[in-house]
Amino acid sequence: MTFINAFLLGIIQGLTEFIPVSSTAHLLIGQALLGIPSGDRIFSFNVIIQLGTVFAMLLFFWKDLWAILGAFFLGIWHKKPFETHDSLVGWLVIVATIPALIVGFLLKDVIDAVFNNPILEAGIRLLISALLLAVVEYFGRHERKLESVSWMDAIVIGFFQILAVFPGASRSGSTIAGGIVRGFDRPSAARMAFLMSAPILIAAGAYESIQMIQMPGTMKFLPYLVVGFITAGIVGWFSIRWLMRFLRNHSVYLFAGYCASVGLVCLAISLFYR
Repeated sequence: MTFINAFLLGIIQGLTEFIPVSSTAHLLIGQALLGIPSGDRIFSFNVIIQLGTVFAMLLFFWKDLWAILGAFFLGIWHKKPFETHDSLVGWLVIVATIPALIVGFLLKDVIDAVFNNPILEAGIRLLISALLLAVVEYFGRHERKLESVSWMDAIVIGFFQILAVFPGASRSGSTIAGGIVRGFDRPSAARMAFLMSAPILIAAGAYESIQMIQMPGTMKFLPYLVVGFITAGIVGWFSIRWLMRFLRNHSVYLFAGYCASVGLVCLAISLFYR
């Protein structure tokens, strides 16, 4: 790992975390192109720099999050937990987080061992993301707004988040797809996806941070983490702003086509250029 590597991986993470094209798959591709070997340290690096993009998301949606947190705790204090829309959303975020949290905890060892061929796995996951986005875009109604969110929406999105537990799958793509399946318009689906994925991203980053601290030589590796974290955060903020504007007037077919193209290239490379 070098500072240039950390900087480039931070850019990749920032560009692809919120856009539904699978940040993990792109990090694996970047890792392979930069000649960085797989291992616990680089896996933890990739997860921890996600905290940079999570921080960017918290800044971008701070008004929404502040309102939800305030209403959530006021609802508990007043013994009326579902009194307002914002307090209800707080509970729905918890419901949407539980399935992925359970699956991620139970299958962590299996998930960590998945990537013996990063390019092949990235290609497969990108093709799955492409198919998922194309199908939900074609069949979605695109009518509902975030104000109509319900318990069933949170449950469905929660199960869609399970797909994102597996490396290479797109978290934003999976959760946005879940929102579109439930009939939300694209901007509402994206906003809901980001709000409901925040706890999982924070939990994963915090867990890997603890694991990283326990590894030998962590202090020597810390400067690279800082570079990746800051870069991912800055690029991520601009990325999410662009995506929210893009989805107002455009479909997700563009991202489906991109995932399919890159996925096919990855498969070709892994199968014919060993």
